[in-house]
Amino acid sequence: MATIRSLDLKVPERSLKQGDAKCSIILGDIDGEKFLQLDSYGSSGRQFVGKRSQSMRLTKSAFDQLVRLGQSHFYGS
Repeated sequence: MATIRSLDLKVPERSLKQGDAKCSIILGDIDGEKFLQLDSYGSSGRQFVGKRSQSMRLTKSAFDQLVRLGQSHFYGS
């Protein structure tokens, strides 16, 4: 698992439609540092359905960046 402390904005070379996947969120604290963790579980067609496939743990600074970028992208503000 990776702890993400900052995000880099990139322009995609191309955009392809992706399938849906389940995702859970964990709100945690380790040694006084709060984090938000996203765990994805892959598609319903994978061999081990329901097995966690990827995890990303965002610090407050990375989460703040994500919120700012998301608001700008979705709402234009």
